[in-house]
Amino acid sequence: MANVSAVVSSIRNIMRQDRGISGDAQRLEQLGWMLFLKIIDDKDQDLKY
Repeated sequence: MANVSAVVSSIRNIMRQDRGISGDAQRLEQLGWMLFLKIIDDKDQDLKY
């Protein structure tokens, strides 16, 4: 779990530099969507093989 925590922390630091996002609420929402889409993409790749 430490690795996941480090990845999320790194992503949050990158997102803080984005001028189009203001506040933790927007970053949290966008991070949630990115994780959701990554999970769906991984599931789709598993079904192809």
